[in-house]
Amino acid sequence: MHLDRASEDIYIFTSDRYAQVTATLIASGSTGVLIDTLPFPTETAQIALFARKRCPDGVRFIIYTGHEADHVYGAFLFPKAEIIAHERGREVLLERGEVALARAREQSPEFGSVQIKLPTFTFTTGSTTLRLPGKTLEIIHTPGHTPDSVSVLLQEEKILFAGDTVMALPTIANGDPEQLKQSLDLIGSMQLENIVQGHGEMILRGEIKDNLKRQVNYLDNIRTKVQNLIQEGGPREAAKAITIESCGMQRVLLNGMVTALHHANVLALYDRLAPQPKPIEPARSVASPAPEVKASQAASRAKSAPKSAPKPTPKSESKSKSKTKAPKAAKQSRASKPRKAATDKAVARKSNTASKAVTAHSKVKVRPAKKAKATRGR
Repeated sequence: MHLDRASEDIYIFTSDRYAQVTATLIASGSTGVLIDTLPFPTETAQIALFARKRCPDGVRFIIYTGHEADHVYGAFLFPKAEIIAHERGREVLLERGEVALARAREQSPEFGSVQIKLPTFTFTTGSTTLRLPGKTLEIIHTPGHTPDSVSVLLQEEKILFAGDTVMALPTIANGDPEQLKQSLDLIGSMQLENIVQGHGEMILRGEIKDNLKRQVNYLDNIRTKVQNLIQEGGPREAAKAITIESCGMQRVLLNGMVTALHHANVLALYDRLAPQPKPIEPARSVASPAPEVKASQAASRAKSAPKSAPKPTPKSESKSKSKTKAPKAAKQSRASKPRKAATDKAVARKSNTASKAVTAHSKVKVRPAKKAKATRGR
């Protein structure tokens, strides 16, 4: 693990073991705020030891920039800390956190001691603010990498801790590329000194615009290339042939791990953009159904038909029907002889009156949705 110092009170820890993921300690007097943790307990334990020396009263808050394991697995080492996150992040951890942790434990016994620590304070609006002595942290919802992604702006020093919204290679396998582009545009409009990425080295002020532009171009390039592949009828696996260099990025980033992340991006895009096959309807038989089926269908129609006055049959139609062989239901109709013309006219008037009936539709009132408020996790 590497330790870098962004300023007098800001310490950035970078993992040696997984994709250069970062965690940051901000000291405020005798207390500390931790932005994310590292995935392996041995590395986060070193952060906890450093924090106890630098912040005698301990880490008071941990901010999750996302729900993913490499940001949250070390939080259990800070039992007294309040956890701040977007509400969607808390929901995902409740839904899938324990299942994902069980899989991680199968892969490595090192995760045996890890416990999922749920957020204790969440927000659903565009941002929320944490105020400490000499430090103002604005926690901003910046979705795209995942729906719950947030970035943290230290207003006094104009440093943005962007989580995975800004990293060496944009990743959208579990997110939305259009939302990510909007978040990158939002970050580009800020007057920043530095950006601390979720993975990779810190971006300095003079590099910010070019870096963000390169990331947006990458997202546009992979979408165009995947769309062209789909239009040409290319299979899903062919998306892996789209090279990272052809999309404007380098494969040497994040210790070479970006190739796997790039493949996940193009495959996820292919799955979203490819037209889904329509369900195949069972073929209809051209031949007439068997007599038993006909009888069953006639009985079913007779039961479901509304009880209304029968429509009188014209004489010419009646005569033509009498010459043609008909099923059982039709024979019964032929057996009944026409009545007097006066009776027919009365029945016709009754049928016309019934056909003018109108069913009134009930009106449903829809209440407007209530505005979401910040909630405190239970």
